[in-house]
Amino acid sequence: MNTYARQPVAFVRGEGVWLWDEDGRKYLDALAGIAVNTLGYAHPKLTRALSARIASGVIHTSNLWRIPTQEAAADRVAEITGLDEIFFCNSGLEATEASIKVARKYGHDRGVAEPAIIVMEKAFHGRSLATLSATGSRKVQAGFEPLVQGFVRVPLNDLDAIRQVAESNRSVVAVLVEPIQGEGGINVSRLDYLLGLKEICDRKEWLFISDEVQCGLGRTGKWFVYQHAGIQPDVVALAKGLASGVPVGACVVGGRARGVFKPGNHGSTFGGNPLAMTAVVATIDAVKEENLLANAARVGEVIRSGLASLDGITEVRGMGLMIGAEMPRPCGELVKMALDAGLVINVTAENVVRLLPPLVMNDAEGREVVERLAPLLNAFSDKRAAA
Repeated sequence: MNTYARQPVAFVRGEGVWLWDEDGRKYLDALAGIAVNTLGYAHPKLTRALSARIASGVIHTSNLWRIPTQEAAADRVAEITGLDEIFFCNSGLEATEASIKVARKYGHDRGVAEPAIIVMEKAFHGRSLATLSATGSRKVQAGFEPLVQGFVRVPLNDLDAIRQVAESNRSVVAVLVEPIQGEGGINVSRLDYLLGLKEICDRKEWLFISDEVQCGLGRTGKWFVYQHAGIQPDVVALAKGLASGVPVGACVVGGRARGVFKPGNHGSTFGGNPLAMTAVVATIDAVKEENLLANAARVGEVIRSGLASLDGITEVRGMGLMIGAEMPRPCGELVKMALDAGLVINVTAENVVRLLPPLVMNDAEGREVVERLAPLLNAFSDKRAAA
């Protein structure tokens, strides 16, 4: 199906933060497959683990049986999230869909006939009918109506709007927040906002659902954005960087959401398969062993400070290695300009250059991202002035 406007490049080999195309041309990757390739390319720990798993002959058995590697992965996810129960699936969409189902089941268990979930403007939660209905983008929703009901939309970073909904809508059972909106343009939740949101959820006995599909797994310098605010959600949706390129998602619950799902309430044929779980274990272990949380914080600051010194950028936003540079006008053409300069980037929300490098990027490579981007921004600005 013609659903992607692909760039005319095919990457065939990778090592660290570098990619090579079919013609042998080398590129510095500042996107990591859209925040997926946590450990970059050809990471020895991940390569060895996946090779051994494939050689074992057992890459899928189904959840009808015990899967010891799934149990090991669950233990690691529970440890880093601070939550208790994990449902493994295959993508961020599925993880968020499961989170929505948890909230609705929680509401019904409490006698709420039509449970509602507060969601944010400009958020992105997926492209299934439920998750695109939760998403704050008409572009994503258009053509797929009627939308799924049960979502109440408010602006990000506006606690008064949350309080107003709390006073007027007795069907609300949860708040779903993307602490850093990736597709929406790297819009960062204030930490005091997350604290206030948690306080309201506790007082109203709502579920606090943190969608950390793009911003989680160490990208911001801590495992999760909510840890910067010192709070604990009831539900966390994970995917993307959880397995460094192997498809996986996870809906993780605790607190008020603990025990909501019972046998038969949810399932997945491929979710939690041994191949994906091997990648989860290897990824989390490598992030710990190589101190990649601190690395993400340090290299992210190198890139953000470098970008802040450049002309033509309206604002630099983000945390760690999740960075957005807002331009004064639509700048999608920068993606192809960057490829021509041997740099892999992305543009989101039409005018925001989005950088999501692998967490293994070092300081020198971070500086090189800025050095390669600088002349492109100058050329882009000169083009505007000439127009």
